[in-house]
Amino acid sequence: MKFNMKEGGFAADLPFGQLEVSGNEEYGFRPYQLMVSSIAVCSGGVLRKILEKQRVGFEDISIKADVKRNEEEANRIEKVSLHFTITGDNLKEEKIQKAMELTRKNCSMVQSVIGSIEVEETFEIKS
Repeated sequence: MKFNMKEGGFAADLPFGQLEVSGNEEYGFRPYQLMVSSIAVCSGGVLRKILEKQRVGFEDISIKADVKRNEEEANRIEKVSLHFTITGDNLKEEKIQKAMELTRKNCSMVQSVIGSIEVEETFEIKS
């Protein structure tokens, strides 16, 4: 990836399109938003693949991400709490719990930040 300076931030031309990044939301995505998005969406994608491989019938997965930052240490991300809502009929809590554990082990973004950022995952099942 190559990032070029633009007014208010930087941009990269990627296969899907242009990614604009800035500390100012008026000019692009903020770096912390991209970090949290990477952790959440990686986890969601891995969970989806695991459930599909296990032939667990589900209709939807949504993820709510909450972030705790430390203003005294460069506003660093200290904790990301991910709450997954998995929608489907006849979903078994034990099966989803095991899938969540596998998700944590196999999400490259979560594994990349272990020791630096606490990542907490919770879930609920909706019919």
